[in-house]
Amino acid sequence: MDFTEIYKQSGNLASFSPGAHFILNVVENTLIVRRTDTLQITRTWTVTTPSSTASILSNSKSTPSSSGVSPDGWISHAGWSCDSEYLLAASAKKGIVEVFKLRDENWNARIEAGVEGLLKAEWAPDGRHILCFSQWGLRVTIWSLVTGNATYIQFPIHPDRGYAFRSDSRYFILAERHRSKDAMGVYDTTDCYKLVRHFPVPTSNLSSLALSPTGNHIAVWEGILEYKLHILSLAGDVQGTFSPKPNPGFGVRNAAWHPTGMFLAVAGWDDKIHILDGLTWSAAATLELLSKIPMGATLWREPSNWLETTQGRGFLSYERLQGPQTISLQRTDPTKPNPKSGVVQLEWNKTGTLLLVRFENCPTVVHLYDFPGSSDLFVPRLRCVLQHSKPVLQAQWNPVRKGSLALCSGSGSIYTWSDEWIGENGVEEDMAECIGVPANSGLFRDLSAFRIIDGFTAKFETRSVKWAPDGKGLVLLDKEVFCCAFEVEEDGTES
Repeated sequence: MDFTEIYKQSGNLASFSPGAHFILNVVENTLIVRRTDTLQITRTWTVTTPSSTASILSNSKSTPSSSGVSPDGWISHAGWSCDSEYLLAASAKKGIVEVFKLRDENWNARIEAGVEGLLKAEWAPDGRHILCFSQWGLRVTIWSLVTGNATYIQFPIHPDRGYAFRSDSRYFILAERHRSKDAMGVYDTTDCYKLVRHFPVPTSNLSSLALSPTGNHIAVWEGILEYKLHILSLAGDVQGTFSPKPNPGFGVRNAAWHPTGMFLAVAGWDDKIHILDGLTWSAAATLELLSKIPMGATLWREPSNWLETTQGRGFLSYERLQGPQTISLQRTDPTKPNPKSGVVQLEWNKTGTLLLVRFENCPTVVHLYDFPGSSDLFVPRLRCVLQHSKPVLQAQWNPVRKGSLALCSGSGSIYTWSDEWIGENGVEEDMAECIGVPANSGLFRDLSAFRIIDGFTAKFETRSVKWAPDGKGLVLLDKEVFCCAFEVEEDGTES
């Protein structure tokens, strides 16, 4: 991999454009766009102060930063429209959203939240509507860039996990709470978000929802006090209900649909994963966390002190251990609040042949499970385990390639796993590598370009990774800086 220089950022807001030709990043109240091939700045915009009315409502008394901008005025949300034509920058504490046009630096639109405040703002899939969630769960407002009109929907339950768009972007599904009862609203995005269905949900305290990739079913589940998951149609009919026997005592923590919609992986706080089939909505298989790694699975272990040995440069393969191996598990006390157990991440790869799982009571370990194809006998199995010296902070599948994974653990490196490695016999095999990030963060900055140019004092620590949409590059984020990594083709050119 080739790594770029490091650049200043704030709020962990740095991402590739949908076409991967540009990179957006935020520095306090400034939005910056760079070219991916050169990292040169092409556009900069500053989010201005809100109106006097909004300033009074915000009642901010925060201390300005070294640049003279109050942290309350910093950009908290930023993103690209689906066609990379527009960019959104929102300051939640100030209650303002600014929209900019990439090809016209002088064009902009502005949204100011009223007394209801602003919790988050994001793009709708069509790239011409903006969703603004108010504070206290009062409402979600959908603003149109085409007409300038707004549509209001009252009482959304969860602004972070209580809504979804169907894969074709036709319908917007929103979990709502009316008169102390859970409900679901289905809205037509092509008709100004007009309500087409509204029905009660068989939950007493809806925790989250997951819409199937086919758009035919919605999975909803209860809060932490009850392990019960319901499958609904878009018409509101209950297709099935799942609750394991015996009841583990705590509720569902994560659920993830298979890319085909044929299976649903459900995980709770009991270190078990139930794979539900799409016909009976019962468990077709159950995966369980064990300290002993079974025969046939591979343990990939990060080499000890490899960063010091290599001085944080180059790459090194994991230690590959086969045969019976064990990993250490942290004991949890279920009688205490917030137990350190259960599944914190559950994610399928692009084709649904691999399932990534991270358990909270073994934070340094990532499990990868193999799933058979449609023509094979359905027997999921543990394929490999990736063990690290520090807790894994994030793991993310490549959005294009089926067997490519990137991880980070807050060290001066990134980790990759792939099943596309060509061995000596010409057959594809697994490979796990540790890759040092040859970057350091410093004190001195070129403020005109927001680029660190001198004064190296601290090591770069990768705390978050984001793939480019074409799967050929990564954004690596530390607390206040970021850099990019790109794969190098065999002829030596960057991909």
